[in-house]
Amino acid sequence: MIDARISSVRLIELHGTLDNDPSAAPAPQSLPISVYDDYHATLTGRPNALGTARKTSLYLEIGTTAGVTGRYGPLGPEVLGALREGGIARTLLGLDPMATTYLWDLLQRANRHSRHGARKIAISAVDNTLWDLRGRLLGAPVWQLLGGAGRTRIPAYASTLGTAHGGAEVESVAAQLLDEGFTAQKWFFADGPGQDVDGMDRNVGLVERTRDVVGTRSALMFDAFMSWDLAYARSWCRRVEHLRPDWLEEPFPPGAVPSYAQLRSSTTIPLASGEHLYDRLDLLPFLQQGLISVVQTDPEWCGGVTDLVRMCALAEPYGVPVIPHGHGLHAALHVVASQSPEVCPRVEYLFRSMPNRYHFELSPPRPVGGTFALPTADGFGIELAESRIEKTVDVIGES
Repeated sequence: MIDARISSVRLIELHGTLDNDPSAAPAPQSLPISVYDDYHATLTGRPNALGTARKTSLYLEIGTTAGVTGRYGPLGPEVLGALREGGIARTLLGLDPMATTYLWDLLQRANRHSRHGARKIAISAVDNTLWDLRGRLLGAPVWQLLGGAGRTRIPAYASTLGTAHGGAEVESVAAQLLDEGFTAQKWFFADGPGQDVDGMDRNVGLVERTRDVVGTRSALMFDAFMSWDLAYARSWCRRVEHLRPDWLEEPFPPGAVPSYAQLRSSTTIPLASGEHLYDRLDLLPFLQQGLISVVQTDPEWCGGVTDLVRMCALAEPYGVPVIPHGHGLHAALHVVASQSPEVCPRVEYLFRSMPNRYHFELSPPRPVGGTFALPTADGFGIELAESRIEKTVDVIGES
């Protein structure tokens, strides 16, 4: 029996310096607001990073009376308000960190707005930190606490967010990812209905260009980030169906269930969605109606490891695999490792942004040959590189 109680909850902000940030290269992306052409032009350009840049990251730490502390991050700024003003940190004090279901249910029921948005993201941060804490208390990686693993390496697909589409960069990056051992890659559209015929031609051209490079050696997926409408999506599907895209991701907002149903019935191209489905009730109609071929819930947004595992169990009877959204890797890697390859075949790796995302960590997850080694450290193994931290600020401290 583990004799420990939660004694402190601390949100810290780390400050340091980056020498360069390749994830900030100019790159177009179609966004929901891109339906207005002026905003499309304004929001899709990203400034080049020249020289050094400031870097800040948020990490949540939960301490115990046993002297063991769990940690998770980096976290998005959405957690700040919910953790500070929603009383989440205070609620945890004195409770048993091993009570997985009770703690999750307590936080979910404590506020009427817990199902979605910033509060659900904060619950996810707490849940993931508690899983790290449990692993440290028991001396085991999180995947082992979830039932063990049948694989020694976890496949990944390369996500190309931040890649410019001009010149020969698309062809160069597609070839590079093949050479690095990735057997699947995802590309992001630059245009939507607001960019008319020329934009459609560019979106079709992106499929043609990438397929020309990879042939049948790699799966190819494409992300519209909720910026299309039904007519536009149908037109794109008709023009590229012969090129066999492996999925079209989030053509519509998650609430547009009828549009998903109509597109699903009119194309053979698989549909994927889920990063903006924040709980099982959101996901269930997509499974029941057979609307999607891949579930992409995010363990840092959907309620943490605890609820992502439940979503895997929900999706399995429908034969729909879960490939977690790649906003963060720590929780996703451990959940995927604990599941059958049929249920969770791989993880997503945003190869441009992940290295700098984990700037303050000693041994962040890194793929080799398109796969990740099975983690071996206790919990998630998140240890901070003190030499890179110039300043630590306590944003929230409860004890």
